[in-house]
Amino acid sequence: MMKKSNTQCNLDKCFMCTLAVKEWQPVLNACRRNFSLKKGECVINEGDPVTGVYFVYSGKVKVHKKWGDKELIVRFATEGAIIGHRGLGTRSGFYPVSATALEPTVVCFIELELFLATLKVNHDFAFHLLMFFADELQESEKRMRDLALMPVKNRLATSLLQLKQLFGTDKDGNINAELSRQDIASFSGATYETVFRMMNELSHENLIVVSGKKIGIPDEPKLRLLTADHLDKQ
Repeated sequence: MMKKSNTQCNLDKCFMCTLAVKEWQPVLNACRRNFSLKKGECVINEGDPVTGVYFVYSGKVKVHKKWGDKELIVRFATEGAIIGHRGLGTRSGFYPVSATALEPTVVCFIELELFLATLKVNHDFAFHLLMFFADELQESEKRMRDLALMPVKNRLATSLLQLKQLFGTDKDGNINAELSRQDIASFSGATYETVFRMMNELSHENLIVVSGKKIGIPDEPKLRLLTADHLDKQ
């Protein structure tokens, strides 16, 4: 169970707080709740009633969905990102995805009623949230196309490039996130065994460098060509 966090967000990390009008910020400050999670602890569970939305204050979270007897990672959320917004709407009222902490994480919770009121009062925030939904829809459609048309090796290359762009790199040039092979497989829409084999191929071709859970991309343009060549053939 999530524990109340001693760390309090400072209203300058998530785009809701930064875009809210100054007069509305005391309301957010008074009503928000911060929670800390351990690695592997759930923020939301698929199928639970929607109670509100979360913003990541610190840490990393995977957003995932059941796919038959497997798991598909829809996206990753880092500092400032929103979680739980896919449950908004007038039809279901239930979260359609789950979200799990990949490392010690602090999240900020805003109850649904306050979140909806914030949308009505803060037009800049409502506009940026609309643009976020549009961008996320485009990305989801692209991922559906990739899952349907791309070979696993190309999907894996695309996924690794996306992870590098999202998480950045550490001092050694590796993707700044320790992800399990299963998480990478779930993000690529493939089995663990296939991704393990494809990662070995990419490593032998010097397109990636693997050390434990650390993955480096020494020649990004060459790895990017692997996905571009396939897309050009479509």
